Amino acid sequence: MTLISLTSDGITPDVSRPDPSKVVAGDPVHTAWNLEDQDGLYCGLWHSTEGAWRVAYEEWEYCHLREGVSVLTDEKGHATTYRAGDSFIIRPGFAGIWTVIEPTLKDYVILLR
Repeated sequence: MTLISLTSDGITPDVSRPDPSKVVAGDPVHTAWNLEDQDGLYCGLWHSTEGAWRVAYEEWEYCHLREGVSVLTDEKGHATTYRAGDSFIIRPGFAGIWTVIEPTLKDYVILLR
């Protein structure tokens, strides 16, 4: 059995930005330390600077915020604020806007359908 710690030590991060056509506000920069990518399961650490962009999920995602404040707003306009220490699940089919109010660092686990 192999164990993997959720730290970014020794992992080269992937730095990206959302597709410009999806950006609603700001110029968010995403940094991901991908720890696992196997059999449709992805996990690691993700950081974003302030900004907002449209999202549409086809996968399951478990998130635990280590730092920051983010707001997820669904297509009907219902907004939920998440802060450091919060955990939540995004189900396939969620569409809306992800807004980073304060730089956010999260643990994530993604499972493809």
